Amino acid sequence: MPTSQIQRHTAAVTVPARILADQAFSRAAGAPLIDGNSIRLLRNGVENYPAWLRAIATARRHVHLEIYFICEDPIGTTFADALRDCAARGVQVRIVYDWLGNRGHASRAFWNRLRSAGVEVRCYNPPRWDAPLGWLSRDHRKVLAVDGEVAFITGLCIGQLWMGDAARNLEPWRDTGVEVRGPAVADVERAFARTWMLLGAPLPTPAEADVIAPAGEVSIRVVASEPATTGMLRLDQLVATLARERVWLTDAYYAGTTGFVQTLRAAARQGVDVRLLLPGATDIPLLRPLSRAGYRLLLEAGIRVFEWNGTMLHAKTAVVDGRWARVGSTNLNIASWFGNCELDAVVEDQVFAQDMERMYLHDLQNATEIVLDTKQRVHAPQRGRGEPKSKSGSGSAGRAAAGAMRIGNTLGAAFTARRVLGPVEARIMVAAGCLLLACAVLFAWFPRLLAYPLALIAIWIAATLLYRGYRLQRRRRNREPAISVADSSQPSGDSE
Repeated sequence: MPTSQIQRHTAAVTVPARILADQAFSRAAGAPLIDGNSIRLLRNGVENYPAWLRAIATARRHVHLEIYFICEDPIGTTFADALRDCAARGVQVRIVYDWLGNRGHASRAFWNRLRSAGVEVRCYNPPRWDAPLGWLSRDHRKVLAVDGEVAFITGLCIGQLWMGDAARNLEPWRDTGVEVRGPAVADVERAFARTWMLLGAPLPTPAEADVIAPAGEVSIRVVASEPATTGMLRLDQLVATLARERVWLTDAYYAGTTGFVQTLRAAARQGVDVRLLLPGATDIPLLRPLSRAGYRLLLEAGIRVFEWNGTMLHAKTAVVDGRWARVGSTNLNIASWFGNCELDAVVEDQVFAQDMERMYLHDLQNATEIVLDTKQRVHAPQRGRGEPKSKSGSGSAGRAAAGAMRIGNTLGAAFTARRVLGPVEARIMVAAGCLLLACAVLFAWFPRLLAYPLALIAIWIAATLLYRGYRLQRRRRNREPAISVADSSQPSGDSE
């Protein structure tokens, strides 16, 4: 075949393939690819926080902050002062924070001071008697949008942890964010508007009312996940499936599902360079074996696993084939994929992806590679007795949750005999077996210890179903809109 015909044939195949890939990504994530943006990579609090504060200080119309938590510490106080000053200038300042995420970080008085200064504050999903399992859904987003002009999509909350404490010899938490300008900001504003509406009265005007002018040449998807949508999981699996050279992942609380793990394993076995950078520090010794319980399946397939040597690795990023990258709040675990509100920037730009790869390689210089020894045991050969331990327990809850997910995976594998289990997992099974045996003996001798709590739970669930059924019937008779997941007998969910 002549060269010209080969070129025309290649072009005819390539263009439809790109169109199909874009269609697949858009449908998997539930988010279109938006052209005409600029994006700036921001590393750690030292680069993120000053950029956020500058945007707040120059805001003219509105500031929308959706954040898992704000710490009541010097950094949190700095932001609170900036937000109060912003509201005093007549700017509409609105904040959504997560009820569970906020526990232990900021007091009721902290939020009331913001409210008294004119800042509108709403709390996501505080406990309600008519939603016994509502607390399982969390707003884990970390996003700031200002005037429809700039948005910051990150893995950072607001607190001194991300700046470190030299007096206590604490390094800053390692984290990553991006600054976005251009039409993609409208999608960030829309995601905030939807959360705001779920918690009370909607915004006075639609977030998409303004047409945002192009600000660059970068193409971005804004993936705003909600509970039970799994858009980011579908996209993560699809991108890993299509990867041809490299899949480099960073995650704070990794506990991959069986399907995702098999996708990574299949890619590695076909020659793709799959790497996973995870935290190495913990202040709870029990979490060490739990966090490593899922490594063996990865290492056996040729996936390279690294543990961060600093205080805490909190970033949630991915970079694939030097062309595709993700930065945001979604962890590689069931809670983020299935249960939380999350928000990520998915970027299809070669220059930005290459910046992400350089940052990843730089991070690996401060990490220890985990390997299998001759007895197929997971260990870190380069790390001695002085391996780092976190001096702050703030990251332990997430690591405990990820460890609990791995325990579930291990017990499931033990019951179904679907895979070979390692020595660490054997210890987990023995511990779980002893615990269940102790519970069985206890409940056999004192059956009321089991019967009374189960009766109370049944009464609670029954009352909830009857109450919500009554409300639905009443609304139907009155021809009112259906009850949303955020409906509550309390006004707008603002209070803790």
